[in-house]
Amino acid sequence: MAHPSQLGFQDAASPLMEELLKFHDHALMVVILISVLVLYIIITMVTTTLTDKLILDSQLIEIIWTILPAVVLTAIALPSLRILYLMDEINDPHLTVKAIGHQWYWNYEYTDYKELSFDSYMVPTQDLMPGQLRLLEVDHRMIVPSNSPVRVLVTAEDVLHSWAVPSLGVKMDAVPGRLNQTTLYANRTGVFYGQCSEICGANHSFMPIVVEAIPLNYFKDWTTLMIENE
Repeated sequence: MAHPSQLGFQDAASPLMEELLKFHDHALMVVILISVLVLYIIITMVTTTLTDKLILDSQLIEIIWTILPAVVLTAIALPSLRILYLMDEINDPHLTVKAIGHQWYWNYEYTDYKELSFDSYMVPTQDLMPGQLRLLEVDHRMIVPSNSPVRVLVTAEDVLHSWAVPSLGVKMDAVPGRLNQTTLYANRTGVFYGQCSEICGANHSFMPIVVEAIPLNYFKDWTTLMIENE
């Protein structure tokens, strides 16, 4: 998860987030090179007292500064389109979870199991246990198997919400009357924190998201226990 004074992204916990981090670094290097070039040109124009009359009216220079930005934009757009298609691809998910946004909590339905659903509320500050994170911990975590593709269906009951877990590279709007879908793949076990990323009302900052990835055999035991307790 994020820590104080952090400048970069959270550590990637899914292949998709790793691709997003690589694209961020790629785009950032392009921006830095352009900024350095423009700064050099500005400093040169301000400091020099010489004028080259061949530059004042040159078709070659105009061709270069027309084609070069197009090449740069293409170098940024192609990787971006690739990641967009990867984010939209859902191949044979092993599990489907429906996340429903309410004011102000989340409800999770495991549609592959009969009557397996629960509400997920933020744990109040006075009820936190040692080691739990303020404003991020919930009473019921969304449990998923690690190293397994999971399809998440996202919708809302009342107003707009947004289901987002940065370390998994997932962010999907929850719209009343509309069923959006996304996919997540946790390539390691762990607990991953997120929050509603849509301003959904007075308690917008008090509906966190916690996804816990556990091994598949433990996940089967958890589902059996949850169904027995229903």
